[in-house]
Amino acid sequence: MFTGIINHLGLFKGLRFGKKEIVIEAPTLAPRINIGGSLAVNGVCLTLIKKQKNLLFFRLSEETIKKTNLGLLRQGRKLNLELPLTLSSPLDGHLVTGHIDFRGKVRQIIKKKNGERLNISFPPELRRYFISKGSVALNGVSLTIAELGYSSFEVELIPITLKNSNLGELKNGDEVNLECDMIGKYVYNWIGEEKAEKKERD
Repeated sequence: MFTGIINHLGLFKGLRFGKKEIVIEAPTLAPRINIGGSLAVNGVCLTLIKKQKNLLFFRLSEETIKKTNLGLLRQGRKLNLELPLTLSSPLDGHLVTGHIDFRGKVRQIIKKKNGERLNISFPPELRRYFISKGSVALNGVSLTIAELGYSSFEVELIPITLKNSNLGELKNGDEVNLECDMIGKYVYNWIGEEKAEKKERD
């Protein structure tokens, strides 16, 4: 479990074995994570399988390549990194599982005096899980939806978010990892099951 608050950045060093393994350079984190430990990489929960000094190696499943942007990265791109939440960690963001729902696409970037505003498109079938002023994890960063449309939403990026994450490097057309709010998904599923059971009883 994660919070969506990014305190570390790593560098993408490449993919190996036909995109089945990703290599990340993370000097600030390498001493703090052990083999078998979890790390959120651009919001994707991965398990460390190997470590060489400051290089971290993670296995990628076909599902991860299909649903996330990890298979689309270019050499040297910055990666948002977050260690798992502990019982003593402050929950400054929101509950993030590291299980990506889908990739979104940057439609527009509006530069502002005190930050940026991003317009992100998403598959219409995900619309049910978003609400205005609700939470979303974008490349693993906990954000609040400022404006919501049928198949897109807008978020505000303040200077500290731009500095401490890779969101400030995004360009129009870039694909980003989206994780919908976990509580919203559970509530929607529970209501859907209640309706289905009621229909069966009737």
